[in-house]
Amino acid sequence: MPAAAISVLMPCYNAGATVDEALASILNQTRTDFELIAVDDGSTDDTRRHLETWAQRDRRVAVLARPHGGLVNALQAGLAACRAPLVARMDADDRSISDRLEKQVDLLESQPEAAVVGCLVEPFPPQDVRQGFRLYVEWLNSLVTPQAIAREIFVESPLAHASVVMRRDWLERVGGYQDRGWPEDYDLWLRLHLAGARFAKVPEVLVGWREHPVRATRTDRRYSVENFLRAKAHYLTLGPLVGRESLLIWGAGQMGRRLSKHLLRGGAPLRAFIDIDPAKIGRMRRGVPIVAVEELPSLWSSLARPVLLAAVGSRGARGLIRTQLAGMGLVETQDWWAVA
Repeated sequence: MPAAAISVLMPCYNAGATVDEALASILNQTRTDFELIAVDDGSTDDTRRHLETWAQRDRRVAVLARPHGGLVNALQAGLAACRAPLVARMDADDRSISDRLEKQVDLLESQPEAAVVGCLVEPFPPQDVRQGFRLYVEWLNSLVTPQAIAREIFVESPLAHASVVMRRDWLERVGGYQDRGWPEDYDLWLRLHLAGARFAKVPEVLVGWREHPVRATRTDRRYSVENFLRAKAHYLTLGPLVGRESLLIWGAGQMGRRLSKHLLRGGAPLRAFIDIDPAKIGRMRRGVPIVAVEELPSLWSSLARPVLLAAVGSRGARGLIRTQLAGMGLVETQDWWAVA
C-alpha cells in the first residue's frame, strides 16, 4: 500500500449506532490517498465489531483498541499512530461530504502558510438542533477568513474539531493534544494561535455535525462555561496581556465578572470595568471601579500600556462595541480583544 498523504483520526466510544454512517462517508471520498486510524476507546457496545468489519473490507482502515481512557488519551494514542504529514479529524457520529478531503487539502496546498483548514458545518438532524447550538454554528460559519478567525478566537472555539485538516508538523510543534481540564480542541487552537499558526476555511459545508443530548459538549465537565473561561484566561495571560500594565474589561455583568476572577488569579493588572448600566456605574467590583463608557477615552490615555477585553455576551453587543472602539481609534487585536 503506497504511503498515505492524509491520516484521518477518528476516536470512537460507544458509537455503534452511528459509526457505520461516519465511516461510509469518509471512505467514500473523492480523494483516496489516506489512512483511517479508528481508536476504540474501550467501548462497551458493539463499536469495535463495526470497526473491525470495516477494516476487513477496506485496507485503509486501521483499528487501535485500547482501554477506556477518555477523549484526550484516545486522540494522543491515535495521533501517535498517524503516519501522514496531514491529519484530518473525523468523529464517529458525524458525516463528511464526498469531496471534503479533496477541497481541504487543495486549500492547504494553495496556502502553504496555513496550519489548519476547516470548513463550514451543518448541524443535524434538524429536529434535535437546539437554538443555542444553532446560533453557535451560525457564528462559527461566519468566520471564514484567517483574519476573522484570529480576530474572534478568544470568543469561542472558531472551528469544529471534527471538520479540520491539520499539518502534522504544526501539531508536533505545539505538543499535540493536551489535557488541561478544559476543551481539548479549544486548547489546541489557542496554543497554535499563540505560536503564530494561521487558520483557514473552505467556505462550503463539507461536514454534517450531529447534535444529540449525550454529546461530550453537553455531558463532559471540561466543556462547561467555567472551564472555557479558564482556558481563555490562561491563554490571554500568555498572549494579549503580556507586557501590559493596565487591563480594562468592558462588561461588569456575569461574563466579565467570571472571566475577571480567572484573570486576576493569573496576575492580570485589572484597573477598571467599563459598563453602560447606570445601576452599576460608580460601584466597585473585584476591588476596581466600574466606569461609564464616556469616561473610557480619558481613562485609556491616563493608563500605562493599557489593553481592553470586551466581555459582553449579549447578541449584537460585540458589533456595537467594535464600532465604538474603532471610533476611539483603538485597533482590534492590538489594543483590544473580544472575549465574549
